[in-house]
Amino acid sequence: MPKKAKVLSDDGVYLEVEIEKFYNHLQRYHACGTSIHEEKGHFFTVNNNFRKEIKRLVEK
Repeated sequence: MPKKAKVLSDDGVYLEVEIEKFYNHLQRYHACGTSIHEEKGHFFTVNNNFRKEIKRLVEK
């Protein structure tokens, strides 16, 4: 069963995601710099801090 976690979007909504799949996507398409990721109509600013937080959730 995939591990799920709630991630806070830029508009203040907690969105439940399959955390490993989400992390793998970030590693592949948002690996450096700052970019925007859209998930189910919500947006996330992806930067080093965000990537570190997602990695922490994966390792938890």
